[in-house]
Formats: sequence, C-alpha cells, structure tokens
Amino acid sequence: MADELSFPTGIGTSDPTTISLLGQDLAADLMGTVGFGELAYWLVAGRRPTPGEVRVFEAVLVALADHGFTPTAIAARLTYLSAPESLQGALAAGLLGGGSRFLGVTEDCGRFLADTLAQAGEVTDYDAVALDAVTRAKQERRLVPGLGHPVHKEQDPRTPVLIRIATEEGLHGPHLRLFEAIGRVHPQVLGRTLPLNGAGVCGAALADLGLPVEMLRGFALLARAAGLLGHLAEERRRPLGMDIYRTVDRNAVYEP
Repeated sequence: MADELSFPTGIGTSDPTTISLLGQDLAADLMGTVGFGELAYWLVAGRRPTPGEVRVFEAVLVALADHGFTPTAIAARLTYLSAPESLQGALAAGLLGGGSRFLGVTEDCGRFLADTLAQAGEVTDYDAVALDAVTRAKQERRLVPGLGHPVHKEQDPRTPVLIRIATEEGLHGPHLRLFEAIGRVHPQVLGRTLPLNGAGVCGAALADLGLPVEMLRGFALLARAAGLLGHLAEERRRPLGMDIYRTVDRNAVYEP
C-alpha cells in the first residue's frame, strides 16, 4: 500500500470548529491580542517578536507605506481606471512595480550590507569596511544601494528617525552601523555627498532584526500594499486616473 501523501506546514490549519495559526488558536489567542505587524513578523521569522522588535518592524512598515505619486501608485490608479471591477488587479499592478528603483532598494541594501559584513568577518572599524565596500562598488561601476534619493537631496527624514528607534530598543546592530559608516565615508570615494535613503535604512534595520535578506522586498511590498489601497480609495473618492491618461495621450508625439 502506497504511503499517504503528506504536506506539512507550521503556518496554519483549520477544522470544523477551530482555526490554528502558528500553534495558536486564532480566535481565542490572537484576534484582538496580536497586532498585524507582530503577526507578519511572526509568520516569517517563525518566532514571536519582542515588543522592541515589533516597534522597529512597524516603524519600517510605516516608513515604506507611501511616498506620493510614485510609479507604483500611478500604475495602480491607471489599472483601476481601466478595470474598476478589479480592485485586486489594480493593487497587484502597483505591487509588481516594486523593483530596483522603487521599493526593491530595501532588499538590495540589506543584501549589500549582509554580504559586505560576511566578507569582512569580525568588524572593529566600520568606517574602514565601508570605505572598502564603496571603493569596490565604484571600481565595478555598481551603485551602492541606499545612497541617494530623487526628492530628498540632503537628508531623507525617515533615516534618522528609524536609527533612533532602533537605538532606543537596543536593536542598533551591525547592518545599521555599516550603513551609517557608508554615509560618512562615501564622499571620499564618490566626490559628492548623497543622503542615506529611507528604503536603505529600512533594509538595514530589517537585517538587524535577523530577518532573511532574501525576504526583505516582501516586507516592502507588504507596507506598500496599504499605501496603494489608500490611493485606490482616494481614486474612488476623487478620480485622477483619467486626467493622468489624457495628459499623456494628448501630449504624445507620433514619430514613425
């Protein structure tokens, strides 16, 4: 007799009377007790976060929720204009735009910092490690993730706040320290001063929480889903999608 198929999971299950999630009774133990940010962390990390970890994690989610009429928000609004019966399609369209220029920098920066720390071994001088990393990136003609911002030319207002929160919670770890060091030394290599952007500091903070760097873009998308839903709600109240479409269409130049 063939062995029965088995699909083990530690996330959740249900039966006719109960729903279990992460080993807890969803209705009795989690609803009204656990916040969504705490639950999201728990689902990925496989352990319940401390209150300090929840504070840093939720600060990251708030920092990444929205940044105005970014391409992700415009994509969501225009998709909703085209298919107002498909809210999920509009939301998905915005999320699909999370890449190397918008949102994806969170993961790119976290990975860059983690790789640099792994190559450096035990770090006693973060500035020296940062100087070497930025120099190598320039030599290889690669951008340093987390440096620069299209709007905030001098300082991204999110960066010092998140660093302060992490410090207050005792979670100012090696990734944030290296990120700050990059902010100090990069002018020596690049010949100009760029701000440490919010997406980058979020990646550093998430890496210091011990979350897998391969998952960091997912947290950025989780945060932006809330912002996109807000844009779609506003689009219903005060439509702009048609104006955006017509502006582009009426100014298009046909060049056969």
